[in-house]
Amino acid sequence: MAGRKKVCCGLSALEITLTVLFILMTVVSVTLITLMVTWETGPQHQPYLIGVGRADCTGPPAEIPLMGYANPQQTAAGIHTRLFSRAFIIDDGKKRVVFVTADIGMVSQRLRLEVLQALQVKYGDLYRQDNVVLSGTHTHCGPAGYFQYTLFMISSSGYIRDAIQPLVNGIVKSIDIAHGNMKPGRIYRSRGALEDSSLNRSPHSYLNNPEDERHRYKWNTDKQVLVLKFTDLDGDGIGMLSWFAVHAVSMNYTNRMVSSDNMGYASYLLEQDKNPGELPGQGGFVAGFSSSNLGDVSPNIKGPHCMNTGLPCDYLNSSCPVGGTKMCKAFGPGDDMFDSTRIIGHNIYSKAKELYANAVEEVTGVLHSAHQWVNMTDVTVQINETHTVSTCKPALGHSFAAGTTDGGGDLNFTQGAVEGDPFWDGIRDALVGEPSNQTQECHHPKPILFSTGEMNWPLPWHPQIVDVQIISVGSVAVVAIPGEMTTMAGRRLREAVKQELQSEGAFRDSEVVIAGLSNIYTHYITTYEEYQVQRYEGASTIYGPHTLTAYLEKYRGLARAIAQDKVLELPVGPQPPFFEKNLFNLLPAPPVDKKPENTSFGEVLQQVYPVYRQGDVVSVTFVAGNPRNSGDIRDKTFVTVEIYDNRTETWEVVHNDASWETRFHWLKGSNQQSNSTIEWHIPPMARSGIYRIKHFGHYKKRVAFRPVITPYEGTSDVFRVSSSFYYQ
Repeated sequence: MAGRKKVCCGLSALEITLTVLFILMTVVSVTLITLMVTWETGPQHQPYLIGVGRADCTGPPAEIPLMGYANPQQTAAGIHTRLFSRAFIIDDGKKRVVFVTADIGMVSQRLRLEVLQALQVKYGDLYRQDNVVLSGTHTHCGPAGYFQYTLFMISSSGYIRDAIQPLVNGIVKSIDIAHGNMKPGRIYRSRGALEDSSLNRSPHSYLNNPEDERHRYKWNTDKQVLVLKFTDLDGDGIGMLSWFAVHAVSMNYTNRMVSSDNMGYASYLLEQDKNPGELPGQGGFVAGFSSSNLGDVSPNIKGPHCMNTGLPCDYLNSSCPVGGTKMCKAFGPGDDMFDSTRIIGHNIYSKAKELYANAVEEVTGVLHSAHQWVNMTDVTVQINETHTVSTCKPALGHSFAAGTTDGGGDLNFTQGAVEGDPFWDGIRDALVGEPSNQTQECHHPKPILFSTGEMNWPLPWHPQIVDVQIISVGSVAVVAIPGEMTTMAGRRLREAVKQELQSEGAFRDSEVVIAGLSNIYTHYITTYEEYQVQRYEGASTIYGPHTLTAYLEKYRGLARAIAQDKVLELPVGPQPPFFEKNLFNLLPAPPVDKKPENTSFGEVLQQVYPVYRQGDVVSVTFVAGNPRNSGDIRDKTFVTVEIYDNRTETWEVVHNDASWETRFHWLKGSNQQSNSTIEWHIPPMARSGIYRIKHFGHYKKRVAFRPVITPYEGTSDVFRVSSSFYYQ
């Protein structure tokens, strides 16, 4: 008897076939829906773990030399804005990298080594020399004293423990905060051009580069701004990191207040935007503005003019017929240095904010970090089949002493000097000795002023062992440069690194960015052609005319190792020294504080007026102690501006000494007495109401032959801020 053929479990072949077809159709449908959603919203890559952190790293704002202009008269005497360290940590699940941008002139070798030691104690081998980049914004208005080589110690009044400790602690704390708030997130990149904010201060040197190379670029400075946008998985912003090539010298060498300058002001503005209602340095959003290849790039966009005639300075030598280099000065776009800082900082902030808002290109892919220590006094590079070139022992040329149009030297040196001066050479020979023939030949055509590589008392005058480092986050490679690279030198390096990264096919559409003033300071890095002109930047390229050639070789090697995934095969190189002996400190301890008779510390000497309008400047002067006696001032303030809240009958702090609107001036008087003058530049949008200004500090007295530090505070009279002087 014929019937349907039965199979196992009581199901017919037809039923099984229909079931299988239904399952297949379901799978296909789900797959198609998924593909459609992915096509519309873009692929969702594996998120990174991201942490951001910011910490105060302001050092003593009194008597310590400010680092940058090497002007012995420019010692700290107050606070314009505070200095912060900003840390960004990224983890892909297997590797981790850290980038720190700090409001300091540059990262010194000593500072980096002390930070790495502190991280080792806290975290073991998690944060190391190969995966941590420390970069300085290049403000010229931060306390010096954090170097271990003799030349820098001489210009900084030595190695000053009270100056380096806030930097170490501040940088480590910013990394601690970033480490503690790591969470899944995404990174987006965006880039654009910022014009009218930078000027090449050595165009004569730039023009010595090959014509066909120059014709590849529209400008003689790099105008591009690169922005990395950090978000959580909900798309909410948690931080931003950007790079732009410009010197942070809008605040000139006459300024004596600690200041983060134009780059710090850009950070200030964006963080105030993203952390509404918070005081500076507070709030979760962190905005880092980092230096790049700024070696020949000035923010003083009106250019150099003779201050006594108003005429342009000599093109080659940047000097004036009367007054020489000291009379030649470049001017920023503002009415004074504060206004210029505001304008340039706001320009940088505005472009970064625009790029941040429009950043949609996601950064994805694995992380890499490659690092080596290199003896930069002894690098030989094969440039063709028959010729090699070598670096030299460090030396500075005569034009180094001429300074730049952003801050000229005091003596009769000029830029562009390719011959020595018998007078100054004679003084040099008598004081520190004549350069060897070998060093003179190696540095030709540089006329050597100081052969620092042959000067080792009481410690070496310049470093030999230098960090070279690259970290990459997906397709973005950050090249950490141990100094100030000129525009064209940076372009050549970016191109070389990009070629190596993309040579193996693992990297596509690479974005290579230079992080200047990183890890150790070795002055300038020019192209070979720029070096021949011997302006300030060439005279300050301390390892000789082939310095850039050597760096190109070394960074190519790092990039190649990353591209081939052979970083672990890189030789570590010779470790740098960490000097324990012969460090010297030329800065005496602050003396006992004294005050005028019948007064007390914190007492008001010059009182406020009863009424001000928005746009006015409030000024009040107090009997003060030496700010150095306040010790570690991080996360504290010398100043508060407070408004009275009628509803709660309490005083609310609206500004402190980190605020752009306040200026804290310390004036050292005679007989160990000093005053503090506090200015509040009332913003146009300030609330009308009743205000007061408070000053905080410490004074030193001697009790039973022992120093005793005592806190004090002072308060101004109350005053009214009103849109009119006439009020009810």
